[in-house]
Amino acid sequence: MFETNQIKLRKLEISDAKIYHQWRNDIDVMSSTSPELDQFTLEETESFIKGILVSETSRSYMIVTKDDNKTVGIISLININRKDQSAECIIDIGEKEKWGQKIGQNSLKLLMNTAFNEWNLHRLMLQVFSFNTRAISMYEKLGFQLEGTLREAFYRGGMWHDIKIMSILKSEYQKQS
Repeated sequence: MFETNQIKLRKLEISDAKIYHQWRNDIDVMSSTSPELDQFTLEETESFIKGILVSETSRSYMIVTKDDNKTVGIISLININRKDQSAECIIDIGEKEKWGQKIGQNSLKLLMNTAFNEWNLHRLMLQVFSFNTRAISMYEKLGFQLEGTLREAFYRGGMWHDIKIMSILKSEYQKQS
């Protein structure tokens, strides 16, 4: 579907349930992106994916590395609002050995290009935990700006943590491209 020389994005399929299920139940993977660290059954994950596949307000893509054709993560636009031309981005790199290889950055670049230039969205936003400094740095490099902070929005590891709200507008994206 969309690709660079490092990765390609392909639509999420029900057959992706097993791999996504592994990531969804991996505390290391989810601790930096999910406020709830629940454990899910395979049936719950399959049901979750089926809901995404029929949703008119979500689009999800599996991230596949081109050198080894390995599915390594998932990237999504959720809460797509066609009237206001906005959506929220979510990304998880599930294969830990692929962390730090700019796969997330390249995937988000592809999604941003599609969202702004093909779907004509005006605004993309995301939420990021304040302790996820690597992700915040990546988002800033891609042009996302801090909009606000949900102060002490969730409790983990005996501490309260903030959630940062970041966004980028189509005009800002076009200036840097």
